[in-house]
Amino acid sequence: MPQHNLTDHLQRLYRLHAFGIKFGLEAEVALLEQLGNPERGLKKIIHVAGSNGKGSVCVMLDAILREAGYKTGLYTSPHLVRVNERIKVNGICISDKELSALIELIDKYAADYARRAGKRQITFFEFLTALAFVYFCRQKVDVLVLETGMGGKLDATNVATPQVSIITSISMEHIKYLGPDLASIASEKGGIIKPGVPIVVGCLPDEALAVIEKLAREKKSRLIQAGQAVSVQRQKQTFEGQKIIIESASNSYGTIRLPLLGSHQLANAAITVAALEEWCRGNDIDLSPSAVKRGFSSVSWPGRVHVICRNPLTIIDGSHNPEAACVLNESLKELAGGRPVCLILGLCAEKDVAAFVRNITVPVSHCWAVALANERSLPPEELARHVQNKGWPCSIAQVPEALKEAERAALEDNAVLCATGSFFLAGEILELKKEPSISAGSG
Repeated sequence: MPQHNLTDHLQRLYRLHAFGIKFGLEAEVALLEQLGNPERGLKKIIHVAGSNGKGSVCVMLDAILREAGYKTGLYTSPHLVRVNERIKVNGICISDKELSALIELIDKYAADYARRAGKRQITFFEFLTALAFVYFCRQKVDVLVLETGMGGKLDATNVATPQVSIITSISMEHIKYLGPDLASIASEKGGIIKPGVPIVVGCLPDEALAVIEKLAREKKSRLIQAGQAVSVQRQKQTFEGQKIIIESASNSYGTIRLPLLGSHQLANAAITVAALEEWCRGNDIDLSPSAVKRGFSSVSWPGRVHVICRNPLTIIDGSHNPEAACVLNESLKELAGGRPVCLILGLCAEKDVAAFVRNITVPVSHCWAVALANERSLPPEELARHVQNKGWPCSIAQVPEALKEAERAALEDNAVLCATGSFFLAGEILELKKEPSISAGSG
């Protein structure tokens, strides 16, 4: 496929961002019907929702299932650098050629739907979700690990029928779309629970857990609380990863190397193992502890408490809501060892910026407020006001200049450099640093 054709197709795809976010399954169902319902050809699906941690759980599941010998499909969002990252088979991103051809195919049906639906356009996420289902069906994957977008009940991925559903966490986020309180958000996330399909949950606030328990009872779905079913203990953490011990009622997995950093990944590992054990029970499969060990040790998930340089110690993280800021803050406490932090910060306009900044309590010696390369970016001048209210010294800069200045300051002050607030920012910095892990399509 000539490069200019790919560029044209990608531009056509990205233009769909202009139609925003539309909740509801009607458009996705209609589009998939025109495509022959490829999602029905995918018999083994694990569906993952949650405010934070769902992507990490997805890549852990995918890595372990691959080590167990299954051909896996993995659908995640957002991407950091290239849209291909969202759609993988056996850890390999969809090729440019295949992506371009499928964009051309789906576009015809999307245009037809818009004509029939009174000009209601297919959104970016609806389009890409349909494209992914077609690709995974054609690839004849054994198991699909499917991450929701923003919500659950009305999310485009919720047309699928999984064998196990997962809700990793529930916190205040996207209140414009999901509702003004935890109960409303839990109701939306809990919409992925299907009749008779087991639901695995992480540690949820009481108010949210009550909603999920009620939904599970109504759907006659077995509820498994991962923290009660699986024990994960840390032995050691270095900049290269963690050594953890995992045990459940049915298995002792022993000491495992996990390349991902932060204590929050222990909870994600527990969710992963609880869900895998439930999936295996449902399919009458024995999953070897050695496959679990190998899978965890092979996990790669760039942009999540990701050390990209050791001198100065540079960490990028896509945290973009207050709960994630708390998690990042704890990771910085562990990794910085009390050293000050040079912070590069960029967020989208719809985020709870005040709460995000409030939840960063590590000592920040200087903050650079930056604009994201995205139309949803919060103006850096407004971001700077929040930062100054916190009492941090603050500069406004473009991302490349902020990175150079922060690197210089971190070296001079023996500080840690952290860039956070958005996956858009994490991706831009990965591009500037030319991290190979993204373009290689590692799992």
